[in-house]
This record gives sequence, C-alpha cells and structure tokens, in this order.
Amino acid sequence: MSLELKEISDFLKQHHPFDLLPDDVINALPKRLTARYFRKGTKVLSPEQQCLHLHIIRTGGTETRDPDGQLLARLGEGECFGVRAMFRNGKAANNITMLEDSLVYLLPEKDFHDLAGKYPQFNYFFEQMGGARLRSGMQLLEKRDDDQLKLMSIRVSDLIARDLVSIDIGASILEAGKLMSAERVSCLLITQNGDEVAGIMTDRDLRNRVVAEARSFDEPVTNIMTPNPISIGPDDYAFDALLTMTRHNVRHLPVMKDGKAIGMITTNNLLARQSLSAVHMVGRIRKMTRPADMAKVIAQVPELLSNLIEAGATSRNAGHIVTTLSDAATSRLLQLAEEKFGPPPVPYVWMAGGSQGRQEQTALSDQDNCLILDDAYDPDQHGDYFKSLADYVCDGLDTVGYVYCPGEMMAKTAEWRQPVRVWQQYFNKWIEQPEPKALMLCSVWFDLRPIHGTRSIFEDLHRMIITKAKGNRIFLAYMVGNALTHHVPLGFFKNFVMVRGGEHDRTLDMKHNGVVPIVDLARIHALANGVDAVNTYERLEAAMTFPSISKQGASDLLDAFEFISITRLKHQVRQIRNGDRPDNFLHPESLSAFERTHLKDAFSVIKNLQTALENAFGKSGT
Repeated sequence: MSLELKEISDFLKQHHPFDLLPDDVINALPKRLTARYFRKGTKVLSPEQQCLHLHIIRTGGTETRDPDGQLLARLGEGECFGVRAMFRNGKAANNITMLEDSLVYLLPEKDFHDLAGKYPQFNYFFEQMGGARLRSGMQLLEKRDDDQLKLMSIRVSDLIARDLVSIDIGASILEAGKLMSAERVSCLLITQNGDEVAGIMTDRDLRNRVVAEARSFDEPVTNIMTPNPISIGPDDYAFDALLTMTRHNVRHLPVMKDGKAIGMITTNNLLARQSLSAVHMVGRIRKMTRPADMAKVIAQVPELLSNLIEAGATSRNAGHIVTTLSDAATSRLLQLAEEKFGPPPVPYVWMAGGSQGRQEQTALSDQDNCLILDDAYDPDQHGDYFKSLADYVCDGLDTVGYVYCPGEMMAKTAEWRQPVRVWQQYFNKWIEQPEPKALMLCSVWFDLRPIHGTRSIFEDLHRMIITKAKGNRIFLAYMVGNALTHHVPLGFFKNFVMVRGGEHDRTLDMKHNGVVPIVDLARIHALANGVDAVNTYERLEAAMTFPSISKQGASDLLDAFEFISITRLKHQVRQIRNGDRPDNFLHPESLSAFERTHLKDAFSVIKNLQTALENAFGKSGT
C-alpha cells in the first residue's frame, strides 16, 4: 500500500463507524474513494439533487439546512454528509454548504450499500442517521413516549374539547343545574355583562353546598359559585395546567385569552392522556408538614432528571419540570410558616432568582430568593415576623436539599427582605451606578419570578425595572463588559481551553463558560428591548423581532444553548448513574467526536455573538 493510501486508511480507522470495520476492509477502502476539494461557501448539495456518494469530511466543515433554511447541523473532520441520499434512491434531502475550504472523500453509493449489507454495525450507525430519526447535535427526537414530555409539548388550547357552557349571573341554582344536565358538563362559568367571568360552579358545589346544606334550588347561583376562578392561558402547556390544578386542588380551569373565557379544561382532559411522576411528587410535597419529609421527595430529583434525559427531554423541558419541584417545596414551606407564625401582618411576595427564577434548574441547585414587602411594612412592628418567616423557609429549603446561597442572596439576609420602596432604590442605584458588585447582583435579581404571596406587589416594580433599563446604553454597556468576563473555553484554532490544575484539571466548566455566557447575552438583549420574560429561551425567542440581534443570531444562540445545556445534563446524568455527586465539569474525552464538534460550534456561536454584542452596545471600562 502506498504511503498516501495508508494515510487515508489510518484516518478512517480513527473515526466512527469505519473503526468498526475489519482492518483488511478499511485498508481496501482508500482505492474506492475519490478526493474532492471545495471552496468555502460552495453549495455541495440541494434538496432532490442527485447524490451518488457518501461524503466523508477530511478537513474543513459544512453546514446543513433544511429546505426552509432551518439550521440542522454543522459537521467537521471525520463526519459524513449525503447520508439521507443513500436511503432515498440517491436524492439529497437538505442544503449542504461549505463553511471552510474543505477536503472531502467520496465513497460510491454501491460501495456504501455493500458495506451496510455486510456489516450490521456499519449499517446500524448510518440507518439511524438516514431514517426518520435523524437529528443533528442541536436537535432531539420529535416523538417521545415519556408522559411528562407529552404534556410539555401539548398546548392548553389543544385540550379544549367543546364549546364553552356558561350562564348569566342572575340565574338560580335550579336553572344552572338543569343547564349542566342538558349539556352534560361538570361545571359552568358564571358570566356578567355578556362575557365577563364572575365565577364558576361545579358538580362538587352542587353536592357540597346545595344538597349537603339543604339549600333551596331557588337561591341565586352566586350563593354557591366560586368567584374569580383560577384560570390558565391557551398558549400555556398542559403540564402547567395539571400543576395548577394540583397546587390549588381544583378540577376545572377556565381558559382565558385577552380577558375573555374561550374554553374549559378538566382533570379528565389531562389524565385521560397520562399521569405524571413529577406532578405526583408535587402533590406529595403539598401534603407534607416537615422539611425532612420533603427532602425524601427532592432526593428523587436526580433520578427524575435521569429519566427525563433518557426519555429524550430537551433541557428546556427538563429545567421546567425540575424547577416545579423547588417551587412546590418553597410554596409549601411558606404555607407552613404562615400556619406557625400566623397570617402576615402586611402583604408580601416571595421571589425566586437565578436559575429557579428562570425555570432552568438542574440536579445541582442552591438558593437564590428574596422577599418584597408591601410599603405598609414597618420594621419595628413587622420585622420579627418576616425574619422568622424567612429563616423558617430558607432553613427548610436547606434541609430539603437546596443549599444556602454562598453569597447569602436569600430572604434570610435582611438586605434582601425589604419593602417595595427599598427595592426601587436598589434597582435605581444598580442601573444608574453600575459598579462591579451591582452588576453581579443584576445577574440574579434581574431574573426574578414570583413564587408565593401577593404577586401584584412585584408587578409595578417589574414594570419600573424594565422601563428604566430599556435603552439605557450606559448601563447596558456595563452589563456587556461584565458579560464578556465569561469566556467560552475555545482557543484561537478552535481547540478546547480546559481548566488547569486542581480537582477539575483538564475539564470544561459547562456552567460558567458555557451556560452563563448565553444567559448573560439573553438577559442583555431582553433588557435592551423591554422584554419582561426571564426564561433564557423565551428571552431569545422574543429578541428575534428586535434590532439588537439578528434573527439568525438569536436562532443560533437558541441552538447553542440547547446543545450546551443538554450536554451538561447528560454529563450530570452519567454521574448520577455512577453514584457520583453531579457537577458542571466535563471531560471532553467522554464525548463522541460528533458531540465534540458540535460543542465547539456552540462555543463559536457564543464567541461571535459576544463580539456582536460589544459592537452593538459598547464595552465599558469595567
């Protein structure tokens, strides 16, 4: 064998699935290959174009987009494209464009099918890529059998099974009961002024408030209805609807859009589809009276996360589901605190910040929370009550498994247990005088989400924050400067830059050098454009319509965030399965060549958009 052919053979032996073939087969392959050189920007394949070769990338890289222009994959050294054509009678399915000057080996279609027919391991690898389940590193399975994932993908609007049944507020109980019987429904909306919702009446109300109390059927329906019923929006997920029902112990939810009821969903709509372990865990927490008992439920979170990832969950779905459990524990502890110390002397709202606020928690989470109190708060009269409440809840969360925040950014700390007027002063100062400490605080407190209490207390404050930050170029420039301190672990020649020395030597910090930079980018673009969402995915989706970032840039960041986040979660799941404590430090060697290539691509996206952000808003002198 010539030196040139041996060099090609050695290259194939280093890449999957060619490394699974016998040596004599691999040694014979170079003679069957044709080498082609493509310039950067060349479109190699288009949908339905004839493709009679499997393309093996020797050097360079490609980008794959579907016929609608949606990014599917970026491939690099040792990876193959044109796979789908091998299973579609030589017809390409997508657009393939060269990202760099590239050298590609072409394996004839006949030789490909000969190898696939003779070597099952070779066929299995490419069949998965060529069939309906092909997904790039930035895509996941479309069809998932896990119950929780089904309800995370179904919108509430899809569950509305029939037209809304309602009755005017002036009706009697008898009239309402007759209508329910005639329409064969288990609840009625009570309306006034045409379509304004005044309340809800259910079959349970007829049993418990009419029959059991021997009421007259001639009484007005207002005597037994539940006023101002809890509702949900049509674009919310079915999973959220079931959690809402569990949280409030109700079986019917009006579906509201623009202040009007458009339908009704019931527990039967949901449970007819499936039951959910996470919802059951939430239900158990809400019945418990001791933090130590809740800890036993929360201890199952790693296993839940493992099952979710193995079932094909996106990191977005997994984060949402896992965060519902910390929300449930927090709410239950606050209920127990109010039972222990009495009703609150003034209204308050308990807020979650950080990853819990963004609904992006993983198997490894500490506390970030605060208390916002009504301005009627008097520290002399009410201070002891709220100190006791905050201590009880934060101590309870620590017992449950959500450890104390190392930076003490918790309601336990007096500084983060203040009335609205003080919080307004905080945010005014942070925005007007963005010192380094203020910028650090912004990374937590600009991601606030109400968990329990009087939520309206936060609404006015939130509007003030969004309005004051929007378009404030000096503040945004400082935020950019702070965000750029989080460097992606990618060197000049696209090589990984790993942690050096210590316990995590030669690893990648997937949180601080992967997830956090994207969270920072999303937050800045959201604040710059007045977006009130705190979830990173929602911020980036909203940012697509604003000028501070291109639609393609926001889309690339969404892909990068999902790939980095899911890679981090899979790393944690492997640790859980091995009986180790999950962390954020990943050894690149644990990844396949395919995963390493896409991880580098994801880091490159962040790096490019950090540069674009600096150009858009400027970099402060901090």
